[in-house]
Amino acid sequence: MIRSSSLSHNRCLLYNAGLMPYLDAHQWQRSLLTERINDPSLDDVLILLEHPPVYTLGQGSNPEFLKFEVDKSNFEVHKIERGGEVTYHCPGQLVGYPILNLQRHHKDLHWYLRQLEEVLIRVLAVYGLQGDRIPSLTGVWLEGRKVAAIGIKVSRWITMHGFALNVCPDMTGFEFIIPCGIADKPVGSLAEWIPGITCQEVRSVVAKCFAEVFGVEIVEFTQSSDSSKAG
Repeated sequence: MIRSSSLSHNRCLLYNAGLMPYLDAHQWQRSLLTERINDPSLDDVLILLEHPPVYTLGQGSNPEFLKFEVDKSNFEVHKIERGGEVTYHCPGQLVGYPILNLQRHHKDLHWYLRQLEEVLIRVLAVYGLQGDRIPSLTGVWLEGRKVAAIGIKVSRWITMHGFALNVCPDMTGFEFIIPCGIADKPVGSLAEWIPGITCQEVRSVVAKCFAEVFGVEIVEFTQSSDSSKAG
């Protein structure tokens, strides 16, 4: 069990899932969200997983940021309810989906976005890397390259969607989009600075930093846990 140094007694259930199809993870998130809207006393949740190659577009995203035609594409593409523009998920990218009740934390979406950035900046610091924010943009940069994207959805102060940290992915898929609609800033991955790094080793660092930033006690479940009973 990973414990926060905070005096808070809020629990956060950690589900370390493996490689999961995007729509399966999306359905899982929606189920957890609905449960917590119906019963706000349920524990917070953090899901960590990887996805097979997939493009997702946020609400109101601009199709001009795609370099291919969706209706003629061999790529898996989904338009979803999070904020933000198009992004790419694939193995080697660690994705985090916090299902948090912000009424227990702070009812401010800008605060929440900055907290997610802080989690990732602390993760980079563990490896001796200086993560940066860029004013007016959301995400985390490393020496001018975007290594982490963030997009959220909040319903009745319960969060879903989250962050994607490029650990050691095949970056080729990013070449077919303008990631997050930012044309003048390249994307990067931690493997460029730390050869041989893996998502598996980064998971525990993310969980620890998440516990510190949000002041929660992480209670870890095995991959075989029944996600439908996460409460």
